[in-house]
Amino acid sequence: MLTAMDRYIARLIALPLFGTLVIAAMLLVLDKMLRLFDFVAQEGGPVSVVWRMLANLIPEYLSLGIPIGLMLGILLAFRRIAMSSELDVMRALGLSYGRLLRVPYMYAIGLALVNLAIVGFVQPHARYAYEGLQFELRSGALGASIKVGEFTNLGRKMTLRVEQSRDNGTQLSGLFVRAEGKDGNTVAVTAQHGRFLATDDPNVIILRLTNGTLVNNAPEFAAPRVLSFSSHDLPIDLPKIESFRGRGQADRELTIPELVRIGGAPDTSLAVRNESRANFHFRIAEVAMMMLLPLLAVALAVPPKRSSSALGVFLSIVMVVTYHKINEYGEAIGTLGRVDPALALWGPFLLFALLIFWMYRQIAYVPGGQPIGGLERVAAKIGGALRRWLHIRKRRATGG
Repeated sequence: MLTAMDRYIARLIALPLFGTLVIAAMLLVLDKMLRLFDFVAQEGGPVSVVWRMLANLIPEYLSLGIPIGLMLGILLAFRRIAMSSELDVMRALGLSYGRLLRVPYMYAIGLALVNLAIVGFVQPHARYAYEGLQFELRSGALGASIKVGEFTNLGRKMTLRVEQSRDNGTQLSGLFVRAEGKDGNTVAVTAQHGRFLATDDPNVIILRLTNGTLVNNAPEFAAPRVLSFSSHDLPIDLPKIESFRGRGQADRELTIPELVRIGGAPDTSLAVRNESRANFHFRIAEVAMMMLLPLLAVALAVPPKRSSSALGVFLSIVMVVTYHKINEYGEAIGTLGRVDPALALWGPFLLFALLIFWMYRQIAYVPGGQPIGGLERVAAKIGGALRRWLHIRKRRATGG
């Protein structure tokens, strides 16, 4: 049962945890959104597909943001109670660091299970849907709009150019169309206005042109035939669209049970087994690291006495990001078969675990122990030297 102190610590952790998670996800989404808008505009697709693609990327961003949010949530909460001397009071009342870590580990276990569900089951399907949307954009299956001012190929034998487009492409102005028929027959059309209409045949649409001129030429004509019209319907055969591949051709699209099955199947190639095993160990090692984050957060949260430096906050982010990048490298070399995937992923995990346990032992069991005390002193010396150098430069610049 949670005590009043546990609820107090839970409230202190909740705000920075979820705040960091939301901010990190928003920053990643905004960065990707700009590139997706550019990609969709180049492919001539509807704007609505951008939001669908971003929605499929949210699970991936959450899997990256949850560990950082957990780390900063616990670290900032313990830093607050350390800076206000509440931690000293709790320690004086006989509360050990192990007891104080009860609530942080409740957060860690719950978020680790959520992250396991995301990376193990939700993210693979979302990634496949994202790749499917990209394929549909490139193939034109999403009904890509006509690019204004450019020549657009509608199939292999028709070219269209539009000067203006309004109402999401339903009202076109200043059209030029050139179509090739059978036996060398060609048709060139200019029209003031036009619009696309659906037909009973899903593979054929109608381009209805108004107020224009049609030029028809054929080998048997002595001269091209010219016709002015007030309305003319031009049928357009839609190109056949290749269906998207099945899910599972990329390791990121496989769920954890599927990775285990493929990685242990004797009839699969060695390269495929290495790729599946490396991605499986990568996902599990990333989730397992979350169980060590409360210990790391506490070790970095408590600054030395008479110090208010935020070096621990900076160092925590560096360590989490560094571990993630090392895991990515381990997955890469495990996929190539240079190192056994289990060793490539769990070797760094073991080293980081030993470092974290040592740091936690220093803060929790060694009297006066301070794992970042040496770094604090070095940072203070560097900061003092930098301030003196800036002061000298300022005096020289003012002639003092």
